[in-house]
Amino acid sequence: MPDLIESAPAVALAVYAHPDDPEVSCGGTLARWSQAGCAVHVLVCTRGEKGSLDPTTDTVELAVRRSAEMDAAANVLGAAAIHRLGHEDGELGTAASLRREIVATIRSVRPAVVLCPDPTAVFFGDSYFNHADHRTAGWATLDAVSPAAANPHYFPDAGPPHRVGRVLLSGTLEPDVWVDIGATLEAKIDALYCHRSQLDEAGEFLREALTHRAEEAGELAGVRYAEGFRGLTLG
Repeated sequence: MPDLIESAPAVALAVYAHPDDPEVSCGGTLARWSQAGCAVHVLVCTRGEKGSLDPTTDTVELAVRRSAEMDAAANVLGAAAIHRLGHEDGELGTAASLRREIVATIRSVRPAVVLCPDPTAVFFGDSYFNHADHRTAGWATLDAVSPAAANPHYFPDAGPPHRVGRVLLSGTLEPDVWVDIGATLEAKIDALYCHRSQLDEAGEFLREALTHRAEEAGELAGVRYAEGFRGLTLG
């Protein structure tokens, strides 16, 4: 039987690289959990200022616009708060400073569940490979969750230790747990449409693509629409 996550945690933290990544990766799950009373926190590592192929784009202006888009999307999802690290887009480093920032957020928010990209998922077919920022955000989050956030000797100035009970890796090639998003697929889509700077002429194509992806995950989960994750339960 498929492993469906039925209950929402009291507090959840979603850690992603770019302003629209949480909505794409787990927007339906975050909306479902917030509606169930979960305090959903979103941590975005970069400003997203390089999210344009137009050489004339003012990147400072784009970063400001994308920050406002994050606020609008978070409102749709019912997120309790957005946390911004403000790193440069496309140059997210693996330095200890990034882990410390994530650890500090974990210790402040104290989530039961952390969601982040699966950093081991690199090649998707023969036409796409995963963005370096996504992979870096995933590894840094895993390293921040364990052992760092729970161990008082790591970054002692970043707050009192906190042990995360579960990690859900999105964008994985090996999903083994799912969340039914039948009631929140539209919220996921509406939240993603808040990121107007990234949509170009996507229109109904984006809605169809997101629906199709949710249907594919739903087939594995035994429901109409779902989001799939690789689940880790930490001791």
